[in-house]
Amino acid sequence: MTAQFRNILLISAASVALVSACGRDEESSAVNTSSTATQEANSEQAKPDAGQTAKINQWFEAQFEADVARSPMTQTFLGRKTNYDKWDNVTEEFEQESFELQMAALKEMRETFSLESLDPSAQLSYRLFEYEAEQEQRNQPFDDHWYVFSNFRGPHSSAPAFLINQHRVDDVEEAEAYIARLEGMKEYLAQNQKNAEAQFERGIYPPKWAYAKMIETSRNIISGAPYDDSEKPSTLFADFNKKIDGLDIEDEQKQALKSRAEQAMINSVKPAYEALIDMFQTQAAQVNNDDGAWKLPDGEAYYANRLEVMTTTNMTAKEVHDLGLSEIDRIHGEMNEIKEQVGFDGTLQEFFVYMREDPDGKFTYPNTEQGRADYLAKATEIIDVMRGRLDELFYTKPKADLVVKKVEPFREKSAGKAFYQRPAPDGSRPGIYYANLYNTANMPIYQMEALAYHEGIPGHHMQLAIMQELENVPSFRRFGGFTAYTEGWGLYSEYIPKEMGFYDDPYSDFGRLAMELWRAARLVVDTGIHDKKWTREEAINYLMENTPNPEGDVVMAIERYIAMPGQATAYKIGMNKILELRRRAEAALGDDFDVRAFHDVVLKDGALPLAILEEQVDAWIAASTAN
Repeated sequence: MTAQFRNILLISAASVALVSACGRDEESSAVNTSSTATQEANSEQAKPDAGQTAKINQWFEAQFEADVARSPMTQTFLGRKTNYDKWDNVTEEFEQESFELQMAALKEMRETFSLESLDPSAQLSYRLFEYEAEQEQRNQPFDDHWYVFSNFRGPHSSAPAFLINQHRVDDVEEAEAYIARLEGMKEYLAQNQKNAEAQFERGIYPPKWAYAKMIETSRNIISGAPYDDSEKPSTLFADFNKKIDGLDIEDEQKQALKSRAEQAMINSVKPAYEALIDMFQTQAAQVNNDDGAWKLPDGEAYYANRLEVMTTTNMTAKEVHDLGLSEIDRIHGEMNEIKEQVGFDGTLQEFFVYMREDPDGKFTYPNTEQGRADYLAKATEIIDVMRGRLDELFYTKPKADLVVKKVEPFREKSAGKAFYQRPAPDGSRPGIYYANLYNTANMPIYQMEALAYHEGIPGHHMQLAIMQELENVPSFRRFGGFTAYTEGWGLYSEYIPKEMGFYDDPYSDFGRLAMELWRAARLVVDTGIHDKKWTREEAINYLMENTPNPEGDVVMAIERYIAMPGQATAYKIGMNKILELRRRAEAALGDDFDVRAFHDVVLKDGALPLAILEEQVDAWIAASTAN
């Protein structure tokens, strides 16, 4: 599977926001994004050739479809029902073959098409295809360094989430495909287990404390009927039964399908997870609690690679760390102003403790089912209000719907605070903003607005749904992603409502700043853990001292950063670049600046490395100034 389609799986599975677990470039490009253009500079300038442009766009679609054909799970994410009974092949041999196919495609593109013969849109597609392939070449030495299983993500949690959230059952054939996937889960998880065992032999494994969380998640999957005598159905059995009960078929046929699913769970799912648990226990007995990427083979080079991929820049760990410290100082200053505004008598750190401990009980919903329902209802209301004012910000708006859901119980202890899942391209599945309400104390009310704007509207749903709906753009651009761009837009989207008069409650505005502070602090703790050899506890203490977030939120975040080196640095770096470009446009255009036009420029080409985004905005400024 190429990097492009690994991106689709990761983003769609929404670890996030996850999603987004692969990204790319900022202030100075980490790679030469126009290397071929340099090669072409020695030849005569060629006018765009409509025939060549049409030909390469057809070629891009053929490459996209060839990649999709190798990934049944991507087909399902895209709303297709082909290979609906299969899992992906994740063997090392298959991955190596996918890499070689990607390199062959890059070679073919360079030999077949001249960059300067293409129209501007096709030129951009050419450069992005080249960019991703060259990035994958640089990733190749570290291809096995990204943990197969961790406390935060992995097939042990993503496989059941995939069946629950992606595998629709609209008829008997699709129910049988679900059963086939249950039967195939043993082999799919075994392939992943083999990869993890090979990683372990090479000295690549998460810290000791992470194993208990992986074991707990795995046990949750095989708890309940039909795995034990419990009257409560297991997570997957409950999902399958609900989907079967929704079919318009005879009760006898429903029962037959449920019986087959039950056997598949007992004979395939249960032994697969028992094998994983055995592996986790065996490995846990042999490892220590070293947390950072520095402990891995060539760990320093690996972390530098992750920073390049996630931020799409060539910023060093020191530069990222220093930027974080500077941003924290600035945001602390703005928070002090709000502290004074609300009349709190004490230091900023004492104000953090007050907000965190909530002695008056006004910053959190009750940790009850009603409290969770109230949170979801309020989050939906916030999004609906913003949806009604989008004309003030955008000319282009997404067609896809958006819903708010809580994270499923089986993975809520290990999942992130909130994340977004893309809609199906055919409209059969809406975009989903997931809120983790395992403990409502970790989801304070004063952060609700900023979180809803980030994950929903005008954040991830706005950007990702619009990207999928782009016309006359190759599919690999509509379904790919660059973390710094996507998460930078999400964080920028927390800022936009401030200009519109939202965050009128000073505590809610404090929450907006707390969210931005959180992303600035990530620059410090991520580099602290993976470059400066901070321990888990040192990183936790840093966030507790410098942010108002609840302790549970802090612990879960640090454990996420440990599992995904570099990913957390993309948000603030991406936001800073978008704000920098906006201020540049405002200064150049003055009264002629139209924020709606600016947002269209940022969103019209889909996700981009930050250096290429800068080129696009500068070209728009130049054209607007000339006109």
